[in-house]
Amino acid sequence: MGLSEFDPAVHERVSWNAGRKVGPKRALKPRQIWAVRFFLDQHRRIRDRALFDLAIDSKLRGCDLVKMKIGDIVCDRKIRTRATVVQQKTGRPVQFELMDDARASLLKWLELRSGSLEDFVFPSRTNHAAHISTRQYARLVDEWVTGIGLPCEDYGTHSLRRTKASIIYKATGNLRAVQILLGHTKIESTVRYLGVDVEDALVLAEGTEI
Repeated sequence: MGLSEFDPAVHERVSWNAGRKVGPKRALKPRQIWAVRFFLDQHRRIRDRALFDLAIDSKLRGCDLVKMKIGDIVCDRKIRTRATVVQQKTGRPVQFELMDDARASLLKWLELRSGSLEDFVFPSRTNHAAHISTRQYARLVDEWVTGIGLPCEDYGTHSLRRTKASIIYKATGNLRAVQILLGHTKIESTVRYLGVDVEDALVLAEGTEI
C-alpha cells in the first residue's frame, strides 16, 4: 500500500539501500586473482576454479557466462584459444581469449564433468540438463571473495567482468580495445564502466612526453 509524500509515516520509512554500498563493484587486482585461485585449489573446488578462470578471461556478463555450452569452448577435444558468444543483452557476438590457466582448469573440469558439445559447461546440481543460475553464480562469487578476506558487499559478478578489462586499460590506456573486448556498442558505456575520470586522463598525459 502506497503512502502520500505528505504523510508523517513516509519520513519514518527506511530506504531499501540504507546502510548498503551501492554503485559499481570493484575489480579484482592481480594478487587477488591469484589469491582466489589458491583458495579454490586448496579446497579442491575444480568446477569453481574453471568458472572463475572463464569469467576472468571471457569478461562476460553472468547471464551469458552461465549459459555457455561445451561446444562454445571445445573444438576437436581441445579447449579453444579463442571463443565467441552472442550476448543476451545486445544480441551482438563478442570474442574473447582463453589463456593457459583457464584452458588448463576448464580441461580438468570437463574431464570430470564429461558430456556432449550441446551440454552446458556448468550444469545445475538439481537438473543437469539446465545450467547453474545467475543467482547461484553470484553466491559463489560471494564465497570466493570472502574466502580470501575481502568484503562481499564490495564485489560481485560484475567484478569478474571488469577485472581483466580494467587491467588492460591501466596497462595500455586503450579504451577502444576495451570497448571491443567488453562488447559495448558505445565508447561512452566503456568510459562509465571503467570509471574513467579526469585523474586517469591526467596520469596518461603526464606519462607522455613530446
